[in-house]
Amino acid sequence: MTPKADYHAFDFCDLTAREAYKVMIGTIVPRPIAWVTTISPDGIVNAAPYSFFNCLSADPPILALGVENKPDRSFKDTAYNIRMTECFTVNIVDRANAEAMSVTAAGFAPEVDELEMAGLTATRGDRVACPRIAEAPVAFECERYLGIEVSSAREIILGRIVRAHIRKDIIDPHTFYSDHEKLDALGRMGGNGYAGTLDYFDLPTPSTEEVLNSRRKTGVVGNN
Repeated sequence: MTPKADYHAFDFCDLTAREAYKVMIGTIVPRPIAWVTTISPDGIVNAAPYSFFNCLSADPPILALGVENKPDRSFKDTAYNIRMTECFTVNIVDRANAEAMSVTAAGFAPEVDELEMAGLTATRGDRVACPRIAEAPVAFECERYLGIEVSSAREIILGRIVRAHIRKDIIDPHTFYSDHEKLDALGRMGGNGYAGTLDYFDLPTPSTEEVLNSRRKTGVVGNN
């Protein structure tokens, strides 16, 4: 058990947006990275990583992205393209693609193809108009499900997964279990930090009876 410690307490109503951001990204870690590919109405491919991301539901299969607007409150290319085309693809970042992912995070103009700048290959989507990244170990083709404007600065975009592409050495197509070592995914830390998923351990959830028996043995609870 972790011993009791002293804590700093923060009321978020007293923090600036930047201060709140720093508190959150430094402690809610590691965050999975959505390497999002979209396509503009003019056919220009866009790619950008987002770490305000996770899966929210399996029935229906829903992913969520937190996309911040530009300082002037206009949409970033990702948010604009999703609004206009109603689709996007979430590619998973592995260690082998870390540097290429970093290139796509640079602030290129809307007419620039980030995948080309990063030396990556765009592969046509099967069920959606935008491409996936051929070098990515996993890609989820998504249709826009819902957009939630939480403020003038940020939108939460929900996407319904319609098709997944998973490298054959990663997943068993019969059991649907994935090999985390073969995936070798990266998560986002604070600042410029990243963390790998190879620092892994199993911890089965105990039954209530196992918990109670353990506590009885240590004298924490009685037999009644």
